Amino acid sequence: MARSTHRYTSTKAADPVLAERTKAIACDRPRFGYKRICLLIRAEGTKVNHKRVYRIYRDLNLAVRKRERRKYHWGRRAPKETSLTPNDRWSMDFTSDTLSDGRRFRTLNIIDYFSRECLEIEVSRSIPGKRVIAVLERLRWQRGLPKEIVVDNGPEFTCIDMTMWTCNNRVNLHFIEPGKPIQNAFVESFNGRFRDECLNQYWFTSIEDAATLISK
Repeated sequence: MARSTHRYTSTKAADPVLAERTKAIACDRPRFGYKRICLLIRAEGTKVNHKRVYRIYRDLNLAVRKRERRKYHWGRRAPKETSLTPNDRWSMDFTSDTLSDGRRFRTLNIIDYFSRECLEIEVSRSIPGKRVIAVLERLRWQRGLPKEIVVDNGPEFTCIDMTMWTCNNRVNLHFIEPGKPIQNAFVESFNGRFRDECLNQYWFTSIEDAATLISK
């Protein structure tokens, strides 16, 4: 092995502007690693190599602290279903959090199976079946309705209003088995990232404040 391979040190001066921008994004998005920071910098119009961002990220001693996850034993898992086109199958689920005064609020998260895109996050103190239908109607005029929506067995999805709406619009509601959220894995995965990168990072003072921050 050549000596330069082991002892080589870069002679390029560090880019202070890129370093400051990397640090600013890392402070604003503490759950983002260097790869996602690099994507944000590129989205701003700066051409930069991900290896360069990694070196700066490492030199600034930035790191995403890994949180311990609970281990679940699901037994035999059902095979994952795949969609071949966008807007073919959606997935819906709820998350909950508390405001600064201790009052709870909920979010309805809707994900596209094919693109993994978050289509909508509805924020409110209460989201009954009629409110779910109103959100779906709004998405209907924006992009159309899917053939199937995967949901759990919550009362918002099993109510009469929801059943009538799905029948009238020819949308199939696919209910997962009780106690097996792994069958709705795509939205469960999104919920985990959403809680880690948003709900756990902000202190919401009101419903309006929560809706504004979550929509960013």
